[in-house]
Amino acid sequence: MDHAAGKVAEPTPPDTESFAYWRRNLLVCVCGSFTTIVAMTLFLPILPLYVEQLGVSDPAAVVQWSGIAFGATFFTAALTAPLWGKLADRYGRKLMLVRASLGMAIVMSMMGSAHNVWELVGLRLLAGLLGGYASGSMVLVATQTPKARCGWALGVLASGIMAGNVAGPLIGGTLSSLIGVRAMFHAAAAVIFLSFLATVFLIKRDPPADKRSASADGWSAIPDARPVFAMLVTGMLLMLANMSIEPIISVYVSQLVPARAVAFISGIVMSGAALGSILSASPLGKLADRIGHWKIIIASLSVCALLLVPQAFVTQGWQLIVLRFLMGLALGGLLPCITSVIRHSVPPRTAGLVLGYSTSSQYAGQVIGPLVGGFVGGHIGMRSVFLATALLMALGAIGNFAVRARAQVPRVKAAGESPRS
Repeated sequence: MDHAAGKVAEPTPPDTESFAYWRRNLLVCVCGSFTTIVAMTLFLPILPLYVEQLGVSDPAAVVQWSGIAFGATFFTAALTAPLWGKLADRYGRKLMLVRASLGMAIVMSMMGSAHNVWELVGLRLLAGLLGGYASGSMVLVATQTPKARCGWALGVLASGIMAGNVAGPLIGGTLSSLIGVRAMFHAAAAVIFLSFLATVFLIKRDPPADKRSASADGWSAIPDARPVFAMLVTGMLLMLANMSIEPIISVYVSQLVPARAVAFISGIVMSGAALGSILSASPLGKLADRIGHWKIIIASLSVCALLLVPQAFVTQGWQLIVLRFLMGLALGGLLPCITSVIRHSVPPRTAGLVLGYSTSSQYAGQVIGPLVGGFVGGHIGMRSVFLATALLMALGAIGNFAVRARAQVPRVKAAGESPRS
């Protein structure tokens, strides 16, 4: 009771306190995600060389073991992402980032001391099991950022993650020749450990988890699950669109450019979409905060479908590069908008669990994309890969439009937050 004024004092709005450190948390998550992704991907260009150093001499076996080691991390990461999200709901999001960064630092250091290829594959499986800093950052930023700024913040984070995926192999290809392969693993472990320290000491305001965690009510706590399922499918489509051409890219480019330029142009084509997404993720996320996340999702899928069609009929390499870059620009807004819609559609106590499933669906797209591209390209024709992917993107846009029209759209009532989702 406010005795001086003779009235009850109004409590401080809870959101003001909860979101007091969201900018600092975002900065730490962006830097931490970028450095951990760089550290995890910098050895990809020299993975076959490391497999040879571990005693594999047959060229076919080198390729096979390199593929197994590469995919091992994604396999266990896809399986465990919902578990880590569930634990984040119960014990706090910051704790999951601390766990991921410390676990990755230890495992990465052990990779540099592997004695045979079996140990390397086992450690890659363990990295996927213990890792997940970037996906954990998505959960923390999504739940500890004001909803009116959620799209922009997640766009900034997505740009940092994608930049790490682009920079990692480039840095690794240069660094391995300077310090050696094994030393590069130890250097990567040191960088990840710095991210661990930054997470421990700089991330603030990790409120206690709601005891009514996802383990108690899970999906039953979601008022309308249709938007969530739509976002899981959309996340898979996002990765499928980027990865479907991976098995055919070199062969397709060889039909467009001289043989001496195939490797170079193929690399630019593959990185062109990523560069476009890096540039557009933050602006599209900011735009989505103003006009609605569903509108950006539907528009992005539609534009992607349209841009995939001419990719099937290009006659020169530069045309494919430009179209892939434009497609990346269109797709850049999907990841932050997917996360924002999920954040708007589920109670905070289940956000980590559902966003964990979202991460798993994206990993599934990374697996399904090359499988679909390889099958369609090998049995029907390479141009059909682009057309089939365009059809899937168009169906995704139509499906999201239908779900948006029928779903129960939550209305944000907190002061200063946008009611659009």
